[in-house]
Amino acid sequence: MFSRHALVLAATVVALTACGSPTAEPAAPAAAPTTSTSAVAATGALSITDPWVKTTQKGMTAAFGTLVNDTDQPITVVSGASPLSSAIELHEVVENDGKMVMRPKEGGFVVPAHGTHLLEPGGDHIMLMDVTKEVLPGAQIPFTLQVQGGQPLEFTAVGKDFAGGEEDYQPGHK
Repeated sequence: MFSRHALVLAATVVALTACGSPTAEPAAPAAAPTTSTSAVAATGALSITDPWVKTTQKGMTAAFGTLVNDTDQPITVVSGASPLSSAIELHEVVENDGKMVMRPKEGGFVVPAHGTHLLEPGGDHIMLMDVTKEVLPGAQIPFTLQVQGGQPLEFTAVGKDFAGGEEDYQPGHK
């Protein structure tokens, strides 16, 4: 008879094997956190879990997930790139005169040693301006994040419909 720990371990192995399979279907965005295998291979120090992009027809959108630092030192993400957009900025949402506004994040995203940095709607995020094609649910969007003094982090984010927080990433939105 298997112990509870053995069953949890077996389930974890099955889940990790499915995530690493090149023919596996993309996980649903609401699924339990998974780490992009390409992200782990890129630096061995910085990875991202549950990367996703808000669907859009044109204009602007944003990417989200959780950056994970497995080192003894903080890691700073200083820029991003994707074939989906020629203009990408690292953004934050802050209060200004009683209103929440988006703006470029001075100094980039700092991921603490052995810690995480959440990229979420209404908070820090990767902003994509001048999106070159429609992003549909399930779309696979490649990204590269440049790390200060380190190897870039490459990963693929999944297109996801999201209306929470009523974010509008179109020009002129405050």
